[in-house]
Amino acid sequence: MTSGDDDPAAPQDRAHVVDTDVGAAVGRTLADILHGRLEEARALDPTFAEDIAARAAHFTLRGGKRIRSRFLWWGLRASARGVGPCQVTAALRLAAGLELIQTCALVHDDVMDGSPLRRGRTAVHVDIQRQYAGCGAGGPGEPFGAAAAILVGDLALSWADDVLAAVELGPVTGPRVRALWQSMRAEMVAGQYLDLQGQVTGSRSMVRSVRTASLKSALYSVERPLAFGAALAGADESATRALCSAGRCAGIAFQLRDDLFGAFGEPGETGKPSGDDIRDGKGTYLLAVATARAEATGDRAALALFDSCVGRADLADDDVRRVREAFVSTGAHAIVEDKIRRLIGQANRHLSAGAFVPHADRRLRDLFHRVAGLSGADEPTAPSTAPGPLSVAGGPGGRRGPRGGGGRRGCPVPGAARP
Repeated sequence: MTSGDDDPAAPQDRAHVVDTDVGAAVGRTLADILHGRLEEARALDPTFAEDIAARAAHFTLRGGKRIRSRFLWWGLRASARGVGPCQVTAALRLAAGLELIQTCALVHDDVMDGSPLRRGRTAVHVDIQRQYAGCGAGGPGEPFGAAAAILVGDLALSWADDVLAAVELGPVTGPRVRALWQSMRAEMVAGQYLDLQGQVTGSRSMVRSVRTASLKSALYSVERPLAFGAALAGADESATRALCSAGRCAGIAFQLRDDLFGAFGEPGETGKPSGDDIRDGKGTYLLAVATARAEATGDRAALALFDSCVGRADLADDDVRRVREAFVSTGAHAIVEDKIRRLIGQANRHLSAGAFVPHADRRLRDLFHRVAGLSGADEPTAPSTAPGPLSVAGGPGGRRGPRGGGGRRGCPVPGAARP
């Protein structure tokens, strides 16, 4: 396998080579790292290597759009007029670590949600369970596969930490990067827990849903990767603040788009079963808005539908369709679409506040639009008639849900104001 450090290009050209295909460059670095990890696992125990280590490696190498890697790279390129070979190596290896953390997050998420599919393939816990079904392990929902998949995720997380520890960073950059890494890991766990707790409590609070989206997706998927890039570039506080504010807005838009996919997406486009979020009872912003709209208009039929259907694992496809129709008829679908557009508009304005390298600035704007499922023409120009923006830091809670809190200033996000 070819290491990202063995790129045949001259050192001064390496950054431009990565520019042409960030995902491929990170993939080469991952292949080199994981080749070594698999050799170590085989020396330790061949069964462990085949069942656990190989699954962690293959999951990481064969799927995903490398979104976090792209944000890290373009955050670096936007913040630095010139990028040296040591910065390129550090960025690629740090991005590889982010991809391994993503493996941990997704494998564990599928166990927690009981999802049978991921990226259009059998989820890891189901795959392991099936492998040992003939040994008395039981069906796809039995504990052995889930327990083994947790170990797959744990191993990927430990590999990610090992990758970070091996990255050569200077006396100023090193502490900055490590502090971001520590914060990001805690934020991920907090966001995942709020997601789970929202399901069991039936939360339909707009503020809580945004807080969960911020911790589970916005910070981890967009803002923190951008902050890593800024740290590697040695960016000053003003530039870092502008980049992170833009990332917070784009990251929440990213999660709101994912909420729409979770309710309306089909397996062919999402890689997961249709209507998963409805059956799981996810306390999404989409559900919170639909509930608030139904309450405001006295739509008791919609409220009864949400109460009887959302959170039912055995929900029939026809009932999923009825919930989707209610999301549309209450106006929630249109409101979420509008919020996504406005968040991306705000992200672009935050970028404009920083003096970033033009070609990288353009790539970041394109990435913002892509993760939000928008084209450049979708950015709004007229005032919104949807529920007004509210800082993540506060606001009234929605129906049945506990109030959320936290966040930083500078990025208007969907709030709990009644439609």
